[in-house]
Amino acid sequence: MNRILVNYRFAVLHHFILPGMFVFIHLFIPFSNRALGAISSEKPNVIIIFTDDQGSVDLNCYGAKDLITPHMDSIARRGIRFTQFYASAPVCSPSRAGMLTGRFPARAGVPGNVSSHHGKSGMPTEQITIAEMMQQAGYQTAHIGKWHLGYTPETMPHGQGFETSFGHMGGCIDNYSHFFYWNGPNRHDLWENGKEVWRDGAFFPDLMVEQCQDYIRKAGDKPFFLYWAINVPHYPLQGKEKWRKTYAHLSSPRDKYAAFVSTMDDCIGEVLATLDACQLREKTIIIFQSDHGHSHEERTFGGGGSAGPYRGAKFSLFEGGIRVPAMISWPGTIAEGEVRDQLATGCDWLPTISALTGAPLPAHHLDGKNLKAVIESSTAKSPHENFYWQIGKSWAIREGDWKLLGNPRDTSQQTPLGKENQIFLVDLSKDIGEKKNLATQFPEKVDHLKKIYIQYQKSLSE
Repeated sequence: MNRILVNYRFAVLHHFILPGMFVFIHLFIPFSNRALGAISSEKPNVIIIFTDDQGSVDLNCYGAKDLITPHMDSIARRGIRFTQFYASAPVCSPSRAGMLTGRFPARAGVPGNVSSHHGKSGMPTEQITIAEMMQQAGYQTAHIGKWHLGYTPETMPHGQGFETSFGHMGGCIDNYSHFFYWNGPNRHDLWENGKEVWRDGAFFPDLMVEQCQDYIRKAGDKPFFLYWAINVPHYPLQGKEKWRKTYAHLSSPRDKYAAFVSTMDDCIGEVLATLDACQLREKTIIIFQSDHGHSHEERTFGGGGSAGPYRGAKFSLFEGGIRVPAMISWPGTIAEGEVRDQLATGCDWLPTISALTGAPLPAHHLDGKNLKAVIESSTAKSPHENFYWQIGKSWAIREGDWKLLGNPRDTSQQTPLGKENQIFLVDLSKDIGEKKNLATQFPEKVDHLKKIYIQYQKSLSE
């Protein structure tokens, strides 16, 4: 029917409109198509740099005085830095799932860490990732680095929207042998496009840089989405010799952690330099975020990272476990060298990328919010009235300056938590270190935030 209607209109035009006018219209149609093609080819590239176990303040631009991080700082200098940015979870897999899907980790099917064993599944395939969203918009998609969201063909990167992939599928590897050592049997974990590959003795961060550089140089005119999930400064802390010497004056384990952070900074600098050399910096949105707070685990010598004034660390829903460094840069398009204090989260990147690139949003429910207005104005309101976290039995709700934690865990072990602290209320505007429990002083506020928690819990099963 549509084809008949078009033919009819074509005949009417041909019969009644002056031949010269018709020729003009005829010529204008392909010109318009060429113009639209030029516009679509100018879609910005998108790179997400997702670091691993990086402390809340472990960058110079976040206040670190004993670290050297010029290249990461340059992203803030040429973009916007967030001061109240939260990971969607205080541990690896759920934080990654929340970021890639724009949904609470439990809603994304990843409430906790997934298995690092080959053959074990992870994030359900019905979830829609940023990569799948970008494919719908005509983007090339690539994953480089850590995955930790499934170890079966359908839950590895190729099954989740990434056309190319290079990295390890489990939670961590030794950076030279590329073996996973959490528990036995020790097993090799390095994959390229779904096939196991061997790069014995090659330093994994250097391999990631080579992969990123090669991908950027070969991208051509088609826009790309690159998810660079750096496995640093997650243990094992294997910084390069020049940085071990530089930080030799620091006490352990800060010296080892610092060497690895600056090693990572060098890697990021090399990739940024490649963007500049390819004249792509102003055509590329760069998003930077740590997946959660720093680790106090035995394999990282009991610490090394810093949460600054915040309580908690990795695995904890106190601020030090979930408040993370985060930045966005798009030189020539968004502001440079500015700070945003509004509450924002890792779940927000998917809808924000959609708004900035025109990629179509998934049709299902999203918990993330579009940060475009916040990026454009320091006075815009946070798009979140409240936000919810859960890991195991621990949960938290933040609304305004108020935060309620249930069954809290303090992995930084700053002060003991007794039974009387199983419900923990804090006013962050007055107690950023979350030292004083106000639950008994403000029972109405506790009840209000508990109701929000229950509503979120119910929504997960809807």
